[in-house]
Amino acid sequence: MSTDAPPTKSFRQVSLPFLSAVAISIGLAGSTFIAAHSWKEVRKRPEKNNIRITGSARKRIVSDLIQWNASVEAQGADRTAAYVALKGGTEKVVAFLKAQGVTVGEIQTESAAITEEFDIIKEDKVLPGTNVPLRSERKESKGFRARQMVAVSSTNVPQIEKVSREITTLLEQGVDVTSHEPNYYYTRLGELKLEMLAEAAKDARARAENILSSAGNTGVGKLVYADMGIININAANSTETSNEGNNDTSSRDKDIITIIHAEFEVK
Repeated sequence: MSTDAPPTKSFRQVSLPFLSAVAISIGLAGSTFIAAHSWKEVRKRPEKNNIRITGSARKRIVSDLIQWNASVEAQGADRTAAYVALKGGTEKVVAFLKAQGVTVGEIQTESAAITEEFDIIKEDKVLPGTNVPLRSERKESKGFRARQMVAVSSTNVPQIEKVSREITTLLEQGVDVTSHEPNYYYTRLGELKLEMLAEAAKDARARAENILSSAGNTGVGKLVYADMGIININAANSTETSNEGNNDTSSRDKDIITIIHAEFEVK
């Protein structure tokens, strides 16, 4: 009985150098496509050709409203005596204001507050039959103090400034009065903000034109976006800034600084 060997399949021998050549060819083709596509993207003009810029405007303003307070105090052995003394002092303050030309409608007297005051009496004793010290404290009433605020709100700023400086002459008449620092306001701020925003927008366009002209571009197109930034109201000549915005009330003369963020088309 004869045994035949199983038939064998013939395989085509592929050399490694040939496979390497094929891989390199595919890689080069892919790299060429990627490079060409990237160059095309670089040369393609951006869909948005805009410039973003920040503009600002500054203007000096003079406050047209002043609010000022004077506090009046008085003492008495009891609540009634303290209140009567306070009432007399407050009436003298109001009379002084009227004599200086302040109108009744500009004067407001607030409610009186009366508190009892105490002295702290400290006593050192020794327990009988011992050398142990014993310290005690007790409160002893020394009377009552009454306080009242007189407030003035006026558009006559120079007049109230003068009054705030001279009110303490009442001390010579036995009136316990204290003059507080005035607060200054500008009542047409809403109208001014619109004007300042327009000026800030003009400044933003001027800045954009300067930048583009230096870079060789043709010019600035239409405004496509704008938002109001922080508005700072500072004392005159102050450079203070705040992320929340300043609103100075301590000075009569102020600087209002407005900022706007704008985006323009580039021609």
